Amino acid sequence: MDKKKSLWILAASAAVTLAYNALKPVKSNVKVVEPFDVDRYLGKWYEIARLDFKWEKGLSLVTAEYNKNMDGSIAVNNQGFHKEKDKWKQSVGKAKFIESPTKGALKVSFFGPFYSGYNVVKIDANYQHALIFGENLDYMWLLSREKSIPEDVKLDFLDYAKESGYTIDNLVWTKQA
Repeated sequence: MDKKKSLWILAASAAVTLAYNALKPVKSNVKVVEPFDVDRYLGKWYEIARLDFKWEKGLSLVTAEYNKNMDGSIAVNNQGFHKEKDKWKQSVGKAKFIESPTKGALKVSFFGPFYSGYNVVKIDANYQHALIFGENLDYMWLLSREKSIPEDVKLDFLDYAKESGYTIDNLVWTKQA
């Protein structure tokens, strides 16, 4: 490939990225947890339920692990097991706060400059159970520090999701054992 063609491809890629971010900004229209304590949120979470999407189709034993990067962003390591393919699937990304680290509104990227909303909308006082909404009604996760969640917490989170417009009948309940 000649130098001129390489520069043209690089310029086109940059233009597409800028257009994408300008036309599809990540913003939250939901009330997020505030004050949010990122240090208490860090660590390993088990996925209890999700609205299914392409990356997670067919996965069980799904976990998410969050660690702080030196620049203040959050390292994200999602993984799960695909039984039919008999292999683990992993996705590593980065999350950044949209406004302040004391608000549970973040944007996460697994694909370079393309970000998507990640909103912590409910969390218990001990940071053991969390309800996460994406940037639209297609993305929702119910997380726990344990492989299960107490029934009263589950019902409270599901009621909140339903009141917020989510179709909870479409949830996939993640097998953790």
